[in-house]
Amino acid sequence: MELLVGEDRRRGAATPRSDAWLVWSLIVLVAASAVQTLVAGVAGVRTPVGDIVGAMSFSAPVVLCWMSVHRAVARRTELVLTALALSAYSLSGILFSVVYLVFAGVASVPLAILATALFFSFYPLGLAALAVLVHRQKGRLSWGVTLDSTVGALGAASLVVVLLGPSIDRAFGTPFSLDSFVAAVNPLLDILVLAALAALAGVAASRSVSAGRNWLMLVAGLLLFSAADIGFALTGMTIEGSYSTASPFDVGWIAGLALMALWAHRSARPVPPAPAVRNAAVVRWALSLPVLATTAGLVVLLIASQIEVSPLAISLAAGAVVLAAARTTLAFRELRRMGDMRRQARTDDLTGLPNRRALYAEVPLSLTSGANRALLLLDLDRFKEVNDSLGHDVGDELLVQVGTRLTSHVRGTDLVARLGGDEFAILLADVGEAEAVIVAGTLREALARPYLLEGITLQTTVSIGIALYPGQALDLTGLLRKADMAMYKAKASRSGHRVYDTSDDSHGAARLRTLQELRVALAERQLVLYYQPKVDLATGAVRGVESLVRWNHPVRGLVQPGDFLSIVEEAGLMNAMTAQVLDMALDQAAVWHATGADLTVAVNLTASALVDAELPERTAAMLADRGLPASALILEITEEFLLEDRARTTAILTRLRAGGIRIAIDDFGTGYSSLAYLRDLPVDELKLDRSIVSPMKDDPRAAALVSSTIELAHSLGLTMVAEGVEDAEVYADLARYGCDEAQGFHMSRPMPAGELDRWLAERRLTASP
Repeated sequence: MELLVGEDRRRGAATPRSDAWLVWSLIVLVAASAVQTLVAGVAGVRTPVGDIVGAMSFSAPVVLCWMSVHRAVARRTELVLTALALSAYSLSGILFSVVYLVFAGVASVPLAILATALFFSFYPLGLAALAVLVHRQKGRLSWGVTLDSTVGALGAASLVVVLLGPSIDRAFGTPFSLDSFVAAVNPLLDILVLAALAALAGVAASRSVSAGRNWLMLVAGLLLFSAADIGFALTGMTIEGSYSTASPFDVGWIAGLALMALWAHRSARPVPPAPAVRNAAVVRWALSLPVLATTAGLVVLLIASQIEVSPLAISLAAGAVVLAAARTTLAFRELRRMGDMRRQARTDDLTGLPNRRALYAEVPLSLTSGANRALLLLDLDRFKEVNDSLGHDVGDELLVQVGTRLTSHVRGTDLVARLGGDEFAILLADVGEAEAVIVAGTLREALARPYLLEGITLQTTVSIGIALYPGQALDLTGLLRKADMAMYKAKASRSGHRVYDTSDDSHGAARLRTLQELRVALAERQLVLYYQPKVDLATGAVRGVESLVRWNHPVRGLVQPGDFLSIVEEAGLMNAMTAQVLDMALDQAAVWHATGADLTVAVNLTASALVDAELPERTAAMLADRGLPASALILEITEEFLLEDRARTTAILTRLRAGGIRIAIDDFGTGYSSLAYLRDLPVDELKLDRSIVSPMKDDPRAAALVSSTIELAHSLGLTMVAEGVEDAEVYADLARYGCDEAQGFHMSRPMPAGELDRWLAERRLTASP
């Protein structure tokens, strides 16, 4: 902050405090102008004081704009365009006054022509400023968003053409004069402005614009200015030559110019703007724009069938309706394609059975019913020998036949999935222990029958572990873990199948010891954080890091999270650990921000943290205590956790997002109902799971899934981050597909903060010329 202010002073620019008087003066002048217009309208008399106030009201925005341009350290292009637009309009007003006072309104004098040209230049300059702003802030727009914007522009334009048609016809029907020329062309420019603003609403619906609330001032200024223009055109005062500077429309013009100037003032401030908080009502309005625009087009066509309407209005309305139909067709194709890709992503390529991803998607939903369930985990015995002796082709054919036999010996309500290799899982619905044991015996008998493979008859056996819901575990992770322990007990004892028993957990004593040590670790702050950088694929810059917890055990050394997180969760210590991790991550973020390295820090949240009602306020307080902006923190959640108490989780995420904290979906593509929660939840970032990213260089279907998911994220205005990038080929493919950021061993392994600082310094030196 001090560096920015110092740069301001070196440039001789005014600080925000020094020109606050001008902002307040502008507000007072707008209010005074409104009052004098009201007084003049009631009294029917113009006063010199009123004329002076009006002139100052038109001039003050120009002064504020140019001061903002002088002070700005970035985004100067749109500020200069805005200042030129306001200057042109103000100067045109002065020249028009001279023409009317000195030359009695003669349109042929060069001064009048110059004034008209300056007047009309306001519109393209204002639109150019808006275009630069959107282009600077927008993400990659999909065809759907482009069509939505075009439909909105055509629909709005057709309706305004119908509204202003009589005024335009009347202007063209009068003898040529300066007033008639302005009256004819001005509404056409207003139509262009309103069409552009309608198109912008379509872009805003895609979440592609992230310039914060400031840009709404520029939009509102242009909209208010055009509304005053339209109202003025409808009165016909320009054609009749009865315009008065005490006109009520002056207030609309002055207020529009003032809003544009205030936008320039706020945009030039050296303090970074607060992160944009999306208003649900605004988003719903923007999303309804294509429907409203299509309706407007249909209304115009209906009116045209009854009365005479401008051919331009009919053409615009017809274009809106035709493009709306095309947009609908495109939407159905995208939904169909995404559905196909989704089915492929959840299907095992070899056997055609549901895969691990499908199991993680469907089992949690099944468990929510509360009915008894049994999870059977199956592993073929000595399958490696088949692959080694007969080849992988024979082994693959064996797996296919095993999958066929499994599905033929269970009910339609049961789920059979291949987890990978020679491992299968079956979820039995509405069964207890006795029924599950009977099914396991039936499956063993079915799989023990001989197989004919490549002319060779083979026999194989299977080991089955059984875990029961809800008696032995309450979620899929627990069921899989306990079924896995039972399966290995069955394999070791060669009993064929086994129901999980607490004695199967050979690590019980070790887990109790670890739990006690974890309590001590939390009290003595033995947890440490490693950070893995996230690299911008377009520029190579490091914008942020993900914090990953480790346990610096006094005896065992550095313990990985997979060895203790499940114990923390089961023991109810996750909230305490999350608070400690947040505390350490934000402390480090404060250090980086103090040294000028504005890195965002991502912290993972678990299911128990997401039901903590005090989490949003506590997190906001932690940020405030360190003087960090909310944008410095990203909270990552996994799709699986969204299943647990969905309404409560949504409410907490919404409160976090309303405070400016960004939300990321971790392990995207491994959970359930992605499209549904992307629509409903306040999400900013998707992190594509490594299980989808890693195979893409050797699997065209995986690459197509990655490309399609990136396009989906961008069409929603979300940032896409790829995890598990481990080689240059995948890195290059992701960049080519338009992925925003990536993290993985190809760029850097997780490392302590000190090592990361050195890594960043070396990276900057390597990148410098």
